[in-house]
Amino acid sequence: MSFPITRNRRLRTSAALRSIVRETRLTAHDLIYPIFVTEGSGVREEIVSMPGVYHLSIDLLEAEIREVAELGIQAVLLFGVPDHKDEVGSEAYGNNSIVQRATRKIKEWQPDLLVVADTCLCQFTSHGHCGIVRQDESTGRADVDNDASLALLVKTAVSQAQAGADIIAPSNMMDGFVQAIRTGLDDAGFEHVPIMSYSVKYASAFYGPFRDAAHSAPQFGDRKTYQMDPANVREALREAESDVVEGADMLMVKPALAYMDVIRLLKEQFDLPVVAYNVSAEYSMVKAAARQGWLDEKAIVLETLLGMKRAGADIIITYFAKDAARWLQER
Repeated sequence: MSFPITRNRRLRTSAALRSIVRETRLTAHDLIYPIFVTEGSGVREEIVSMPGVYHLSIDLLEAEIREVAELGIQAVLLFGVPDHKDEVGSEAYGNNSIVQRATRKIKEWQPDLLVVADTCLCQFTSHGHCGIVRQDESTGRADVDNDASLALLVKTAVSQAQAGADIIAPSNMMDGFVQAIRTGLDDAGFEHVPIMSYSVKYASAFYGPFRDAAHSAPQFGDRKTYQMDPANVREALREAESDVVEGADMLMVKPALAYMDVIRLLKEQFDLPVVAYNVSAEYSMVKAAARQGWLDEKAIVLETLLGMKRAGADIIITYFAKDAARWLQER
């Protein structure tokens, strides 16, 4: 049938009608809010390249956590900023390290709030890479030793679970990391703790502000030998399939905005929940433009997050989570 019998505008004539036929919905329950916890006391330091996002010491963390819970956000993603770094990232897996202490406090303050622990070493290593660095004596070239790094990532995941983390989120992109961490968690009695795998993580230019926030920029080279080439999409399927076989419970695509096609691909190919990470530069670009008055921040953010849901994301990690939750309440 065609015009004039078919008139698609009939279903757009009022806000109520548009709402009742809406295909995709965004709620605060879809969002995870990342938080940067740091050593010290009385620290609430705004991250210059990420307006509205802060380094928080544990003594000032409770107010942030209560605000998150009151807004209806059900999960936070913890990143630790330690005061000590070494070659093997030992502060990542210490029983009394920053993420472990923060996790215990959050579960004390808000037991029902999900704590997602980022499981990586880059914030904790002196060289800023996501594992143990070895130098090839014949070539003089330094690179991350994949298999040796797995043991430390397992130690980190188990220590986070012991501290009370509800979800382990490995972001390191080592081959076999899901299988190693799943085995380690199960052997330690944490078979009930799910893994939110950074399955498809690109070597992206969109991470710049995060590296400022986490103090995690590599001290040499880059991460292109273990993070994915932005040009590749079939490789994303191989990465995700490996994680499914190894025991992942959720599959993440990072970044989100330039990789909507990859989000859709994973949604169509796998039956696990798909997570989109709306990363730091995606956040900072909007904030910078909004401060100049060049765009309507609220409208842009909600449309962008809705687009990620429409592409297939079941869960969105975003620094806009608190703002978005407020705006959704206003609606």
